[in-house]
Amino acid sequence: MIEGLARRIGLILASGLLVAGLVWTLRAQILRPTGISLDIGDPAETALRLPASYRSGVFASGLAGPRFMALAPDGTLVVAERGADRVVALPDRDGDGRADETLVVGSGYDAAHSVAFEASGTMLVAGTTRVARVTLGPGLRERAREVIVDGLPRGGHETRTVLARGDGFLLSVGSSCDVCFEEDRRRAAVLHYAPDGTGGRVVMAGLRNAVGLAADPATGRVWATVMGRDRLGDDLPPETLYEIVQGADAGWPRCHAGTIVDPEFGSRPDPASGAVGCAGVAAPAATFQAHSAPLGLAVWRGYLVIAFHGSWNSSRKVGYELRRLPWAEGPTGASESFADGFLDRQTERSTGRPAGLIVGADDALYLSDDKAGYIYRITGP
Repeated sequence: MIEGLARRIGLILASGLLVAGLVWTLRAQILRPTGISLDIGDPAETALRLPASYRSGVFASGLAGPRFMALAPDGTLVVAERGADRVVALPDRDGDGRADETLVVGSGYDAAHSVAFEASGTMLVAGTTRVARVTLGPGLRERAREVIVDGLPRGGHETRTVLARGDGFLLSVGSSCDVCFEEDRRRAAVLHYAPDGTGGRVVMAGLRNAVGLAADPATGRVWATVMGRDRLGDDLPPETLYEIVQGADAGWPRCHAGTIVDPEFGSRPDPASGAVGCAGVAAPAATFQAHSAPLGLAVWRGYLVIAFHGSWNSSRKVGYELRRLPWAEGPTGASESFADGFLDRQTERSTGRPAGLIVGADDALYLSDDKAGYIYRITGP
């Protein structure tokens, strides 16, 4: 009797494991009708497909979730390695297009997402709840650290992007939710801080999740990539590119992409401003496929290049590529695909996900892949 009970329990457990295995294996197909398309596929080196006369190669590998990058005063590429919560330097002393080694600058920054260098040579590191100013010593090793901004909000969108400016620095803080009126005015906004980390005033509001933040080197004007809300279907609302303008409001959550009134929040007055719908909102400079998740951006050789991390709230995979817009102090035409190969469009399995972009001291374009842990180096004609 006991043996029979044990046998039945064993069969039930085995059946449960079999069902669980099938569900896991077929999770992408099961979830697709709900508008969810999870990232699947084994991380691996990607052979980038580029326009004729452009070339790419692996600059560095073996990193854990590399996100945004900056150039040290001596031109060395420095990367926020979010998966390891550290910052690393990747010197290429012999100029062969591949990092000689991975040097740990410092660690323990509360999920380091972005780095920036001030004119003095000190480094700013943005983690989830704080920004640290780091003094570097020989070999780009951390010598001293001071937390200059603390108590940033947790939850929701937790990546923080810092951009050094002559009068302090800008910091993007994403929303706490998919779509809601925020109680904390620091959220869904780009903020400005004085050099010592005081202030924290809102420069531009209504930016649901402005992860990418970069200045045009020719003009100093600042641009941001912004991810739109979910659960409005495969094609709404579009992802956007905005110029960061003092006092402007991009409209989230009541308005999207300048003209799309939100079906839930569009008729309700904004508690902070009293605005309703799309009245008075800033227009985006460009729009892109919904849910494609734009992240890093860089002006390079007459184009603005944007890294699209890839979708989850879409019944079909979108993004997973670099796109570029013709650029002259702003977009002068429509975007076009520039680099792909991360996603097999037939099987929807991916080897990597584009994240950060920066132009190196050698005028090559560097791309971080936070899924497979690579930094790619792209050169052109």
